[in-house]
Amino acid sequence: MRKRLPLKISISGVRGVTGDSLTPQLSASFAQAFGSYLGRGKVIVGQDTRASGTMIKNAIFSGLLSVGCQPVNIDICPIPSILIFTKEKKAVGGIAVTASHNPKDWNGLKFINAKGLFLNHPQIEEFLDIYHQGDFSLVTVDHYRSLVSEKNPTNIHLNKLLNYLDVDLIRRKKFKVVADCCNGAGTVLMPQFLKNLGCQMTLINTTLDGAFAHHPEPLPENLNRLINMVKEKKADIGFVQDADADRLSIINEKGEPIGEELSLALAVKYILNKKPGAVVTNLSTTQAIDDISGEINVPVFRTKIGEINVVEEIINKKAVIGGEGNGGVILPEIHPCRDSFTAMGLILEYMASSGKSVSQLRQGIPKYYMIKDKIDATSDQAHHIIRELKKQYSGKEQISTLDGLKINFSQAWIHIRPSNTEPIIRLVAEAKNRKMVENLVESFKKEILEVMEWK
Repeated sequence: MRKRLPLKISISGVRGVTGDSLTPQLSASFAQAFGSYLGRGKVIVGQDTRASGTMIKNAIFSGLLSVGCQPVNIDICPIPSILIFTKEKKAVGGIAVTASHNPKDWNGLKFINAKGLFLNHPQIEEFLDIYHQGDFSLVTVDHYRSLVSEKNPTNIHLNKLLNYLDVDLIRRKKFKVVADCCNGAGTVLMPQFLKNLGCQMTLINTTLDGAFAHHPEPLPENLNRLINMVKEKKADIGFVQDADADRLSIINEKGEPIGEELSLALAVKYILNKKPGAVVTNLSTTQAIDDISGEINVPVFRTKIGEINVVEEIINKKAVIGGEGNGGVILPEIHPCRDSFTAMGLILEYMASSGKSVSQLRQGIPKYYMIKDKIDATSDQAHHIIRELKKQYSGKEQISTLDGLKINFSQAWIHIRPSNTEPIIRLVAEAKNRKMVENLVESFKKEILEVMEWK
């Protein structure tokens, strides 16, 4: 019998295995709770390409209709486009049906407010109180609204990108670009976007059937076809998105993955050259961001993991750019959300304005070695492990307990925390020496496993 995986409810929304922990009945109930939280009005509903998306989305429509909301179906759409559309259409909120980088048997619901931002902690808590109490604002049949659909929901997003970017500069370069859409939601916008930028494009994995051509997390081990295609086409750059198109990873002109962390680092370097100002990122993002910002003496603010945590700090600090080291670039002048299209545009503009290749631009970023690892653990196990490690390292090293435990050593750091999206403990470590970071991760994995066995 397959082990049942628990439903994950966190700042990143609701996520689970479809037909196991995530069912149509649960999806409808969450939609009823969210509609009751929002009050009556238009609620935008979009999805990535997962096969379960239609089933989950129809359950959401039913839940929203039952509490007097008017669902607006925008079908398959990149996450940043859904967020922008929600704000610009003056909807009361939105729901994105996606499980982001999780495997294809997972799906989830991400909840969006009227500003086109994901719910923050207080908003999530208020909404979940309604869900757990089952206190839904059900309406009679006289107050049922019609389901409506919108065509071309990505146009608003595309226009914002083209109005911000130096399109003429990029067009003159006629870059050769290979882009891997992962058979995901990015497929519906990628051709128009690159065409408008004058790129000679080769697109791969653009089938909207939910059968991901590789694991949807844009990590180097998942990118063999893209790597080979960049070499074969003698392309200037390769791009790969995750399933809902909020994250970006880059392949250089030699066919080498440069890592998700460098998507943000390059974007930060370019923006700070144009417009110095504060930068916001999370605790697990590369130290290179601090080094880049330090070159021109602008502050870096670190937050808990989770897009909305970074977004709120960007707004509070009036930062010029921010993001997460998972390839999530956030440029508030377009919209305060992770956006792979913004990231692509900034990198292409950086290449065009500098006259440099990706490899040459990468040389301007301080080099670190980072390892991202994980250990299977229930939520209770994860929190117990963090508590024990905090006791052990409190006072011995420079630590942060803002989100799990981050320990800063003299030449390295490690961040250990429960995942927001999976039943695991995440470990992220970085140092300028490869062997040092490998030893650091192995040492802490051993400690964690010992604590788990002891418990």
